[in-house]
Amino acid sequence: MIWGWLWRWRQQRRRLASLPGSLQLLSWMDASPVGWILLAEGDQVRHINSRALRILGVEGISRCRGRELREICADANLASSVAIARRQDRAQRLEWPFNGQDYDLMVVPGKAGWVGIQLQSRRSLEAQLEQQERWVSDVAHELKTPLTALLLVGDSLAAQVSPQNERLVERLQRELLRLQELVGDLLELSRLENTMPGRGLQLHNLELGLLVEQVWSGLRPLAEQRGVSLALQQKQELLIEADNSRLHRALLNLIDNAVRYSPDGEQVTVTLSGRGGWCQVSVRDRGPGLSEQDLEHLFERFYRGDPSRVRSQRSGSGLGLSIVQQIALTHGGRVQASNHPEGGAQLDLILPLRHSQHQLDQPG
Repeated sequence: MIWGWLWRWRQQRRRLASLPGSLQLLSWMDASPVGWILLAEGDQVRHINSRALRILGVEGISRCRGRELREICADANLASSVAIARRQDRAQRLEWPFNGQDYDLMVVPGKAGWVGIQLQSRRSLEAQLEQQERWVSDVAHELKTPLTALLLVGDSLAAQVSPQNERLVERLQRELLRLQELVGDLLELSRLENTMPGRGLQLHNLELGLLVEQVWSGLRPLAEQRGVSLALQQKQELLIEADNSRLHRALLNLIDNAVRYSPDGEQVTVTLSGRGGWCQVSVRDRGPGLSEQDLEHLFERFYRGDPSRVRSQRSGSGLGLSIVQQIALTHGGRVQASNHPEGGAQLDLILPLRHSQHQLDQPG
């Protein structure tokens, strides 16, 4: 009997070594302070570490391997997360209450039906996130003070600049303003990344079309300098439950990005639609569109595509679309990019009309 068990165990280890990773990767999972479960197609448990066993309240690693996930944990939220991650081929993250404790649940899809599940105690995670946010806030605060002083010096120089130094002072002021924007965006992005979906939001009922018009009123003076106009397409009034300031920031970043990449005299089109409890904000420019590299890296920090695509002289911090992505995730939604069939780039912000902390299934 023991020889049969050893043979099955060795066969399983060989399959794991050749499919999702290596034996070294499995040993790292075993030593990890967070819970790890690897599922093969059909939700068969192929690997589980001791931390995950303690969280689930089961005993015996060998007894779990080869069994279906529902046999060792019949929680509906966990099963739903795994199913959605596979179907959408996109990682799922949520706060997971289980056996009287709160956990951070991350489900990551892989190739050939494999899925990785990470389980971490919310208490330890929140302590780490609070420490990181305090550190970023302290650094941002220390940077803001000298930046403010330098901006005042720049204004003073501009008031008494000579014709020979005029361009240098203008450049100094421009770079200081860009650095000030960068510090603010880094602080905002850090706060968003350290916020679980559904947490830290001040939710209000908002009319989406009205919010788009408010955002455009702030951008209009800059857009009109280049003859860029807005076309808002909305078939119905869409009421959404969201954080007003953060959704305003997301829409501002998306529309401002479209203005930057639109040729002079062209239109930026914003289309609002709702279906099945979800709303979609589609922002399209009339620029040259997105390359394959853009589509892969567009929402990464500091990613900048081909500079020849930019039609505006203004430059941002490189964090605008990363902030949009985090705002979408915090609201239980997502953002995606594509090339419009008729030309130009299109960015879609997809959000639930009504906020739900455990909202997972999204339109494809």
